[in-house]
Amino acid sequence: MDAFKFPYSSVPAANEAVDTGGAVLEVTDVRIDGHAQEITLRLYRLAKKTSLPVLLYFHGGGYTKGSIDQADFAARYFAEHLPALVVSVGYSLAPRFPFPAAPEDAHRAALWAQTRARAFGGNSRKIGVAGHDAGGQLANCLAFIARDRGDVEIVAQALFGPMLDPSLTRLGDEQRLGSDITARECAACYRAYLPQASQRMHPYAAPLESCRLSGLPATLIATAQNDVLHVEAEKYASNLIDAGVRTQVVRYPSVSHAALADHPPALQEAVRFFQWRFDARAHR
Repeated sequence: MDAFKFPYSSVPAANEAVDTGGAVLEVTDVRIDGHAQEITLRLYRLAKKTSLPVLLYFHGGGYTKGSIDQADFAARYFAEHLPALVVSVGYSLAPRFPFPAAPEDAHRAALWAQTRARAFGGNSRKIGVAGHDAGGQLANCLAFIARDRGDVEIVAQALFGPMLDPSLTRLGDEQRLGSDITARECAACYRAYLPQASQRMHPYAAPLESCRLSGLPATLIATAQNDVLHVEAEKYASNLIDAGVRTQVVRYPSVSHAALADHPPALQEAVRFFQWRFDARAHR
């Protein structure tokens, strides 16, 4: 496995231990080489726990903003309730770092987790991915890359309000839905992330256009009623089912796109989903 060793450093100033009602949650920042720059991985785990499943989590922000700080609530939730070693990925943002920087950062984070998770109490045979908004798309993109390159096995993925369609042809009616994001905002994000028109049909950027969905991991797609993106996400769920991918889709009523990221019922459903898949993996 020496070919997949990455330079990294723990950042003591970011380490913390938080009491979560008798269990201590440890938080550690690690720096690794990304595709175009160093990136930060923030690790969450219950102290003294070992052989934890690993969950790579990707924050939202439309590819152009957001941070691992923004993902803190969801990351802590998964670390405490699965429980898991959660690796929150501070991937590179557009427009300074357009496609494929973020997906390649995601892949490097997965390789790091596969080779280094054990040192932090993780079990590299049980790796899942999750994310919200652009992070949901990056989690899905990582599943594509892992399948195609064959170097990391992703057991399951949970996508929360993912951005999946650069063509913007499957958006819901923002006024009727009372959506907190608009088509105009989505278009600006895609222009920054995919500056070349040809990139907007790449299967790693536009999975709704892909004809090669078989072999992807079991998938949970969580959508919000008050979100223009729920139409494309639910269409993608249908495509996955047609391709033979085990897929669960849940729409949450009276929830906005932004609120979905930290919506406890959605996070709890993801916990049940990942527990099911990790348990199935353990009995293989």
